Amino acid sequence: MDSCLLRSVEAGGKGYRVEENFRYIDVSLPVPLDRPFTYSLPETLRHRVKPGCRVIVPFGARKLTGVVLAAHNTPPGMGVREALRLLDAEPVFEPALLGLGRWVAEYYCAPLGEVLRTMAPLAGEVRRTRVWGLTQKGLDVTRQLLIGEASHEPAVELLRALEQRPLSEATLERKVEGAKKIIQSLAKKGLLELEQNLAERDPLRAPAARLRAKFAGRPAGVKLTKAERELVSYLELHPGEHNLEELEAAVKGASQAARALARRNLLALTPEPLAADAAWARPRHEMSESQQKAFDEIRAALEARSYQTFLLHGVTGSGKTEVYLNAIEAALAMDKGALLLVPEIALTPAVAGQFHARFGDRVAILHSAFNDSERAEQWRRLRNGRARVGVGTRSAVFAPVRDLGLIIVDEEHDGSYKQEEAPRYNGRDVAILRAREAGAVAVLGSATPSLESRYNVERGKSRLLELPARIAERPLPAVEIVDMREEFLETRRNALFSRKLVEAVQAKLEAGEQTVLLMNRRGFSASVACRACGERIECANCSIGLTFHRRDNRLLCHYCNFAQRVPQACPKCGSDHIHFLGSGSEKVEDELHRSFPTARIARLDRDTASGKNQYEQILGGFREGNFDILVGTQMIAKGHDIPNVTLVGVINADIGLGMPDFRAAERTFQLLTQVAGRAGRHHLPGTVLLQTINPDHYAIRCAALQDYAMFYEKELQFRRLMRYPPFCAMANVVVRAEKQEDALKLSGEIANLLREPGEGIKVLGPAEAPVPRLKNEYRYQTLVKALSRPKLNALLNGLRRHALESKWPATALVVDVDPLSLL
Repeated sequence: MDSCLLRSVEAGGKGYRVEENFRYIDVSLPVPLDRPFTYSLPETLRHRVKPGCRVIVPFGARKLTGVVLAAHNTPPGMGVREALRLLDAEPVFEPALLGLGRWVAEYYCAPLGEVLRTMAPLAGEVRRTRVWGLTQKGLDVTRQLLIGEASHEPAVELLRALEQRPLSEATLERKVEGAKKIIQSLAKKGLLELEQNLAERDPLRAPAARLRAKFAGRPAGVKLTKAERELVSYLELHPGEHNLEELEAAVKGASQAARALARRNLLALTPEPLAADAAWARPRHEMSESQQKAFDEIRAALEARSYQTFLLHGVTGSGKTEVYLNAIEAALAMDKGALLLVPEIALTPAVAGQFHARFGDRVAILHSAFNDSERAEQWRRLRNGRARVGVGTRSAVFAPVRDLGLIIVDEEHDGSYKQEEAPRYNGRDVAILRAREAGAVAVLGSATPSLESRYNVERGKSRLLELPARIAERPLPAVEIVDMREEFLETRRNALFSRKLVEAVQAKLEAGEQTVLLMNRRGFSASVACRACGERIECANCSIGLTFHRRDNRLLCHYCNFAQRVPQACPKCGSDHIHFLGSGSEKVEDELHRSFPTARIARLDRDTASGKNQYEQILGGFREGNFDILVGTQMIAKGHDIPNVTLVGVINADIGLGMPDFRAAERTFQLLTQVAGRAGRHHLPGTVLLQTINPDHYAIRCAALQDYAMFYEKELQFRRLMRYPPFCAMANVVVRAEKQEDALKLSGEIANLLREPGEGIKVLGPAEAPVPRLKNEYRYQTLVKALSRPKLNALLNGLRRHALESKWPATALVVDVDPLSLL
């Protein structure tokens, strides 16, 4: 390798070693191929490219955005294509973040390019367009036309227009009359081809509502248009920053004039900070003795400026958020940045309101409900140091917080921290690794810690901080189990609501108090079947029953979103006896309207709250007292603090217990304990009713007693006996193919490779996956359990090498390290 080779990350966390005039770069691309790609550099970029910068490069017929891993002068052993454009003057990935990306790729067996794409949400800074360009044949024809006599034929004009550079169809239609038909004709003859074009998005083209204008003073000796003069005069009379949309209302043509002035550096246009709802803000309150003790330990670790992980175990309503806020305040006072992870989009507005109230515009919010431009803007605020506190969901663990000193993972047990698509990383575990590498403090908070996190306390990997009681000595809610087997025997009705639940809801309505009802299943009916032959209506792409959604009058697959109308007759036998089985949150809402016709009822699930605005409207309305009853899925179970909620009802506490997954009991206990914690959080006492047909199951019993210690001991004993995590390292290896015989063949190869896995490794399978066909692919899975993490990683890397050497399709092998779901 050339002596002036530039590596992106050097061992030991060292920085970049920058040289000039490199001729080649190694680029990581967001494709399912785990290898870098080498490109040559044009003269204009040879002294400007650094590892961690993004470049636009050709890849087949496409143009992709990749990340530079290394720059060097070593010629590759084959011909290379030239990089097209450099997107960043300075690297978007510093050495530490690039090193973190490499660790994630190696640990979770994922292509580095896909990891880096996940780490930087900057797609909004690149504009993607489809353009028409000349093929080699088209270029030869056009050159002959240029040599020959001039012609004004429309087809000739179009070819000449494309001779300089590819153009969009809209541009060609402006240049040549009837361009659309001509393009189709020339494409059929092989003279034109459709290309994808990538270009930097002009930040000044953002909507006026998303920009703020700041004017320093009237420029001397600069000629201005009438609109620009009027805008300058207005800004002189009204100094300070102004929203561009509001300026447009005050000064005609202000938006266009401001952008023109900004392009000449005569006015500053900056992104408008994303506003947080002040309704979610909480007043600062004096911490309890246990809160103060937990905070003091965290502050001492921050002052020591060394890595430490804490598990903050506090019952629901114990004030964990106040400890977070004070810890972040302490980190900022030490000139350190902080990062808070929340488990899902539903929690972000509430947390954002609290954090904006405490820290102002030093907070940046990162989550998937924002559009690409909004996410990129928030990411940049952290990158350039304008924001020192990052708040977001799973992918925010990669946020470029300056001088990171504190990482907090709220509800650390939550399954949404695990990504189900490549790269299949766990945000909680990556947060711990990042804190260790940065010498920062990690705080994992939960009322129901995962077994792995709690067991790490026993192993000495983290320290336990406890908040054993609710703030202001408020009592935990009284929890009662309602045995639905006895309910049926006494009433002879298969009712959705027990008599006790109906009475409790009615009492709360009369008292002017609010109720939360959990049904952790979407839709109206769980499945649809024929009464005559028993045929179940299944998804066309998956081996899973379709769920009936009555509002849209359709059957929907919750895995691939395939939808169809409800059949009038059975597709197998022709019978018209179509039967709807099971219940979902939509049916619960319908039954509530029947049982309580005067009640104001809202439903919160993915069907009613697909984006941040709908979620805020529903939950905000419930908080303000516009609704009496809120019914929903697990979205309503965690993190919400509604003062007037005094009753929580769980319609079916058994959902999830029968899943073919060793974590089923843990997830059930966590969900029931969390939703029970929504009741009685303020001055009014709370009541919880759990409807179940398994009243003796230890997960339900422990949730009713709100006894985490008892559940932990019972579940740990089961895991120890069965050698499940945390007593082993585990991976789920899935092979998938569109044809079943191909999937069987590939799984057979896996079986042969794992016939003698080695000492300390146990292989279960291969076997048909619990959902055998998903998104038009047949699936077979193999579980691998190992006592040694290095041995497991070596075995998985061997499987990946085999797939590469055997030229398997790029997506045929799926490796899920530390899986949270085995479906």
